[in-house]
Amino acid sequence: MNKNISILGCGWLGKPLAIKLIKEGFTVKGSTTTPGKFEELKNVGIQPFLISLENISDIINDFLNADILIVALPSKNYEGFKNLVHFIEKSSIKKVLFISSTSVYVSKNKVVTEDSELQNSPLVTIENLFTKNISFETTIVRFAGLFGYDRTPGNFFKSGRSIPNPEGFVNMIHQDDCISILEKIIKKNSWNKIYNACADTHPTRRDYYIKTKEDLGNEPPVFAETETTIFKIISNSKLKSVLNYKFKYSDLMDIDYANFDS
Repeated sequence: MNKNISILGCGWLGKPLAIKLIKEGFTVKGSTTTPGKFEELKNVGIQPFLISLENISDIINDFLNADILIVALPSKNYEGFKNLVHFIEKSSIKKVLFISSTSVYVSKNKVVTEDSELQNSPLVTIENLFTKNISFETTIVRFAGLFGYDRTPGNFFKSGRSIPNPEGFVNMIHQDDCISILEKIIKKNSWNKIYNACADTHPTRRDYYIKTKEDLGNEPPVFAETETTIFKIISNSKLKSVLNYKFKYSDLMDIDYANFDS
């Protein structure tokens, strides 16, 4: 198994993923745009690199001296990613795991699979930079809404902000499941794939945010009532079938949001 991994973007998802991979015996390099975070990364066993997608320099060559690259950046900078791919082509990287989003799908009030219609969006064009490149193999993971730890759904809408589309459906995934899925893709060598990653259940936004705010003891949510409901329900069937994956946080309505990460 390829044991040397570089993670571009050691933030909310990239850093705990790195920690998990290190515990599993992998050697991990990790990037940040903040020099002050070097010690924080070193303290958990990550070899830190200062890399900005907006200004990639030759220092990235050492960072890309690995077997697998995990791209965990929220950026929509097409030119930056295009430049990154140019450097990957000249490196030892043969596998890329690109973290994307289910926001790429068009909302047509139906269940969405990996073959469903895509938006005309920057993220789709960035995905294509990786999937259409023949110099390396890429697997795309499209995560639904992220929650867990300091991302608590009951705090998402504050200061009286009204919640739109209350009869639409929620597509969410916990950080722990994100990390376990990415680890499983690496260990099973599941490359040249696209996966939707989302919890099994899809409560309405009304039911979900009433519960999550109630669990935290917050004020009840305020909804922007509309006659037209727009939604998509993300299917995770392919991921569960191919990777034989079982979600830790499967039922979004069966979670105590005040204590689930304690």
